[in-house]
Amino acid sequence: MAYITLNKNNFFNNLDIIAQHTKAKDKIALVLKDNAYGHGLRVMATLAKEYGITKAVVQSCKEAQAIEEFFDYILVLADFPHSKSTSSLVRTKNETIRYTINDLEYIVKFPHATKVELKVDTGMHRNGVAISELREAFSSIKRQGLILEAVFTHHRSADELTGEWFWQNDNFKKVKEEAKKLANEFGFNELRFHSSNSAALFRHVEFDEDMARVGIAAYGCMELPEAIKVEGLKPVLSVYADKVSSRELKKSECIGYGGTYEAQENCRVSNYNFGYGDGFLRVCSNNYTNPHGTKLIGRISMDNSSFLSEEENLLIFNDACQLAKSAKTISYEVLTSLKSEILREIV
Repeated sequence: MAYITLNKNNFFNNLDIIAQHTKAKDKIALVLKDNAYGHGLRVMATLAKEYGITKAVVQSCKEAQAIEEFFDYILVLADFPHSKSTSSLVRTKNETIRYTINDLEYIVKFPHATKVELKVDTGMHRNGVAISELREAFSSIKRQGLILEAVFTHHRSADELTGEWFWQNDNFKKVKEEAKKLANEFGFNELRFHSSNSAALFRHVEFDEDMARVGIAAYGCMELPEAIKVEGLKPVLSVYADKVSSRELKKSECIGYGGTYEAQENCRVSNYNFGYGDGFLRVCSNNYTNPHGTKLIGRISMDNSSFLSEEENLLIFNDACQLAKSAKTISYEVLTSLKSEILREIV
């Protein structure tokens, strides 16, 4: 099987840049969902703790349980604490983990005294209660006996040069004002507020929220228009594969399923142990050249891919943004497609 290397210096470099914008390490909430964007959940949690990160954001209770030893605060974005797999969290009244309320109807699913954060839809129209539902949400949270700690939102176009980022910011300002009044009325403690993902953080001239939920920037693969591009971020993850076999491909011979690549001249071809079953997007077939100029030929197979190379160990990619261009997708999809079973090592 192929293997992944994680560059610790690059990761810490990225966190340094992020911390300059948040003005404090403690305001960085590292997004570790989906196996830390393919980097490896526990290994990235370990590095984050070494750097001094105290907050994390995940998708599920299972992810939260896997890393709770590393952080003082974990926000679960889309799960409930009363599922069978998480009964231990309920029994121990875990002080680290908070849960997101994404819908008014689901408030009753949270057990009494659960720590929660209310997500508000300020324009993305995906998850979160409507602004017009704020009062009802606060009332329901109070009736359910939940511990409301924060109100937050998510930007839909912070990485695009449109006015939508400003429009959502204005909406969230109104939410903050109303939420503060409602918190006082319903007897909740002072609330925290957060809205910034990676792109949104760097669009603030003076960041002044309680934390920023930073994912792709920390991993060094943030793609932004030139006008708002952030300098100095470095990719953390690289993928390597080992040679399985080599052969002479004669002129006019074809290789792989469907024979989609025809040799223009006699050449040496090697097969490497990294395929779409490992996360190498099949759409890159016949349409990718690695960072050293080595060409991928033929269709990517489930467990193999062929290159015009005889190297024993081949770098597949060291910047997900570059591979994403060949796949006509985004770095997020490239990274999260990498299977968790692949060995990951810190360098």
